[in-house]
Amino acid sequence: MSIASGASPATFAYARFTRRVQGVYIDLIILVLIATAALMIAVAFKSDNVGRVLGFTVAITWLFYEPLLVSLTGSTLGHLYCNIRVVDDRSGGNVSFVKAVVRVIIKTFLGWYSFVSMAATSRHQALHDLLTQSTVQIRNPAKAKPHHFARERPPLPAGVPSRARRIVITAIYLVVCVVLAGLAYAGMFNVGLISSRCLDFNICTGPERWIDIIATLILLAACALLLGLGWRGRLWGARIRRTGQGTGHTLDGLDKT
Repeated sequence: MSIASGASPATFAYARFTRRVQGVYIDLIILVLIATAALMIAVAFKSDNVGRVLGFTVAITWLFYEPLLVSLTGSTLGHLYCNIRVVDDRSGGNVSFVKAVVRVIIKTFLGWYSFVSMAATSRHQALHDLLTQSTVQIRNPAKAKPHHFARERPPLPAGVPSRARRIVITAIYLVVCVVLAGLAYAGMFNVGLISSRCLDFNICTGPERWIDIIATLILLAACALLLGLGWRGRLWGARIRRTGQGTGHTLDGLDKT
């Protein structure tokens, strides 16, 4: 089912994480195919000069593929296939080339962890979106299905703790989560499920790679859940103070602020 006619415009329909991941993998497949084709051509010609030219071309393609397409059209080929586009907060149009480059650098450096903030931000922004003042939105509402997008989250309710308190408490939970993940990896190492070569040098066997991927996905999901709950005031230590009906005081006897 597509978005009904008369619904909010695409500027208010933000791409979900799953949709964005699909776009990332499509772009990755395209870049790998380009690199593979270049390698095959270089081998066929058996020329160092051709190999150097092709190698330089592939490197430039990997570096500027996303920034160029996003700044010129708002979408990479993966984005276009998934019906999403990157939008500049200030202009409502495409982001500049410089912003597009910064987005790629941040996303490359942080990896999947950049997407964790989508669980807490009102407009479902990843960290590289927030730092470049951009959002990822549905490109054509008529072609979108309900599970492709999400609307802006409602404002926080009354009685939510201060921003500083929520940040501190959420950070404590995240640190505990990371420590537990480290202990889990240590346990897997002790029982032989994962080797030191995989942990220290990322040289993993097939089963070890799958264990590492699954563990990373669990950690990402846990961090995203904690961020979402923490920002909405649902973690112990920074929970919403419910107000009593018909009074100006919270249930714990404190005045509303």
